[in-house]
Amino acid sequence: MVHGAPAKKKTNGATNNNDTQQYEMELEETQQPVPPDGGWGWMVVFGSFMIHIITDGMTYSFGLFYDEFLVYFNEGKGYTAWIVSIMVGVTFASGPISSSFVNRYGCRAVTIAGAILTAICIIISTYAQNVLTLIITIGFGTGLGLGLIYLPAIVSVSTYFEAKRSLATGIAVCGSGFGTFVFAPLMESLLGTYGWRGALLIVGGIVLNCIIFGAMFRPLEPPQPTKAKKKNIIDQHATPAELEPLKANVKQADQYLQLPKSETNGLCRSNSVGHSFKNKLNGSNGAVNQKMEISVVSKCTSNEDIIKSAMSQPHLAQLKEHHREKSGSGTMYRPDILYQGSLLNIPEYARSRQDLSGSGVIQRYGSVKHSQLDLNEDEEVAKCCGITCSKETRDTLREMMNFGLMTDVIFVIFAVSNFCTSIGFNMPYVYIVSQAKALHLTGEQSSYLIAIIGVANTIGRIILGYVSDKPWVNRLWVYNVCLTICGIATAMCPLCTGFYSLAFYCSVFGFTIGAYVGLTSVILVDLLGLEKLTNAFGILLLFQGVASLIGPPIGGWMYDITFSYAPAFILAGIMIAISGLIMFVVPPIQRRQARKQRELNAQEIALS
Repeated sequence: MVHGAPAKKKTNGATNNNDTQQYEMELEETQQPVPPDGGWGWMVVFGSFMIHIITDGMTYSFGLFYDEFLVYFNEGKGYTAWIVSIMVGVTFASGPISSSFVNRYGCRAVTIAGAILTAICIIISTYAQNVLTLIITIGFGTGLGLGLIYLPAIVSVSTYFEAKRSLATGIAVCGSGFGTFVFAPLMESLLGTYGWRGALLIVGGIVLNCIIFGAMFRPLEPPQPTKAKKKNIIDQHATPAELEPLKANVKQADQYLQLPKSETNGLCRSNSVGHSFKNKLNGSNGAVNQKMEISVVSKCTSNEDIIKSAMSQPHLAQLKEHHREKSGSGTMYRPDILYQGSLLNIPEYARSRQDLSGSGVIQRYGSVKHSQLDLNEDEEVAKCCGITCSKETRDTLREMMNFGLMTDVIFVIFAVSNFCTSIGFNMPYVYIVSQAKALHLTGEQSSYLIAIIGVANTIGRIILGYVSDKPWVNRLWVYNVCLTICGIATAMCPLCTGFYSLAFYCSVFGFTIGAYVGLTSVILVDLLGLEKLTNAFGILLLFQGVASLIGPPIGGWMYDITFSYAPAFILAGIMIAISGLIMFVVPPIQRRQARKQRELNAQEIALS
């Protein structure tokens, strides 16, 4: 955040009149940390990679514990499935909470706190005497701890990389598939040797290693701010030449605060949506800034009007309020922080790096150099959900949970698609072991199936991420096709009757579901624009959390009724296939919106 003092009005000694008014304006320039695209960033990638190995490896291999809980507690499969579903659901739904903590305390502190909470809850679970206790300790406690780990593990990589972000993030998230491959046989061995209580105790100890890896998330140090005080003594006899610096400073503040945006409120990437839109530089704050600039430069007919218009409190209030929205000091205020692809693929990013200030300063999208009138104010403290929190935390929660996007038909379609995918996403992980044992496969073979999913998922993320990053690839089409294939394969899983047929299904599922995990934020930016990513991501986390919460229990209840896991896999497959198919309607809708916008623009030009 840019710091300074508000514009002050001075009176000339004892003569308190309007003949002479003095205004002091201070210009302070602060640079946010510039991602180095290397250096210590590769240690951050390593830390994130190891965290994904541990957390995702444990989560996706938890189906082995599910089968043990069924035998030990002798409860219904639907009721027992709440343990895993609540854990995954809380992990996703706590994303906005985690983001607010990251904004205030940084990635390192939040990751360490999440690791400690997760380990404690897992260790306490070893004393559980019933499923309800496990629902509380593993479901809610461990789920919240994992939620505090997941988001900073991705965000920390984004703070260190811009041009190489696709490569860095791809390496980090590959730990998820690799962890599933490693943890599945490891947990099977631990369960066979120590039982589920001893296995949980060891897993809790393994999770504590995330403290070490989280400590690698060293925050970037911003450059030292530079101050440039400019005192402008202006009275009614001031000449136009004396007023010029004032106008220049107001225009300069406008340029720095303006973010690029396309006329369709989204980014124009033809290879993602199947068509092209016309780009133009028009910040979301354009209305406020344009009004100010017009009133200062064009509409003012006298020196006194210029002074009153430029330095009036309403205009300063507008500029201050907009600055709070666009350039906060927290990590999550960067509009690109949740974007997992390379920023070089975004046309507006290239434009934003051009020199807009005329001083040779290169502006970076998401780490821009701010220069403005003094807008500093003391940190505000407010009540958020009954808890005292800073205004920064409150603003982050408000942005991520702003449901104004629900009026956007394209986002609604994408949210419904994510909801359907999340319902079926966890069922194969939870029930593939039980399905294998129902086919009289050994416990070792069952663990190998989960490991196969992990290997295929790792390969899928690498290949799909690499291919989708190419400018000639329609990555929305890749995303849709992968989910459709994944759904069809999952629905046909009940036809598999042996280890090799199940292994083939697991490889297809693991490879194609990698598109869902790796391309979600990239597709969001393609469809809605970078400036809406934080808001859209927060709402999607809520959709994913609710869907993950209800998915596995539904499959368990189906087994309790039919005594077969086939309905669970069929339901999961149908939901995942639907999630891919409905996204094919997005390009026609965007073409229709673009056509209407062109017609509206033509009408406006004709009327003018």
